[in-house]
Amino acid sequence: MGNAVFEFPLKEKVRNYLRVEQLLGQLKISAKSEHTHLQLVFFQQLFELLDLVERLDLRSDLTKDLEAHEKNLVYWSKHPKIDSTALEQALKTVLTLREKLKSDRRFGSALKEDKLLSAIRQRFAIPGGACSFDLPNLHFWLQQPLEQRQLEINNWLETLALLDDAIAVSLSFIRERGQFVAVTAENGFYQGAAEDKNELIRVRCSVDEGYYPTLSGNKYRYALRFMLFTPNQNGGSAVENHVQFQLAAC
Repeated sequence: MGNAVFEFPLKEKVRNYLRVEQLLGQLKISAKSEHTHLQLVFFQQLFELLDLVERLDLRSDLTKDLEAHEKNLVYWSKHPKIDSTALEQALKTVLTLREKLKSDRRFGSALKEDKLLSAIRQRFAIPGGACSFDLPNLHFWLQQPLEQRQLEINNWLETLALLDDAIAVSLSFIRERGQFVAVTAENGFYQGAAEDKNELIRVRCSVDEGYYPTLSGNKYRYALRFMLFTPNQNGGSAVENHVQFQLAAC
């Protein structure tokens, strides 16, 4: 199986970004399905995303991040060995996103106004609430030609394009702050001190040895503990031997 990367946010803002990123990724995958039952999954994930977005002030956080990225890019532009072409492209992307965030509507507002989505959303909060007897209007929609359904799904996704782009850019800047370095967790335990700029801890480790990392802490200090996926014969779950892994503090 090889290695896997586990990501642990140190700040609530980044935790929210990662949740939105995961839901958007799942949404785009389920949107491609031609099977009606899997298209029901698309609606479930869409409404989960809307519930999350409506509770958060993502626009403010993303705008502040983009403004900080702009300042950093301008600073790096003065470095003599910088790739000016790549930097100019990155700066253009950041400025374009920032202006769109200032002028665009609130995330998800267009979807809230969609007649079909608003009519069926509440039922998706009920386990099994998307049956045909609960939502005959949705099941009528599911019987329409695939091309028509796909067009509407793509239109819904298009309203989330700005959110998708802004989250992707902000997380890419955060992830690129840290480079993976080899470290050792003695007896399965590692403790580190976070710098002011650190917002995300990334752990790259083997998934062939039967353990996985967990993290506790905050933006000042954090502790990594490696746990056994299957407890040992004594019922213990903590790894007791030394673990070699790679860590990036971003």
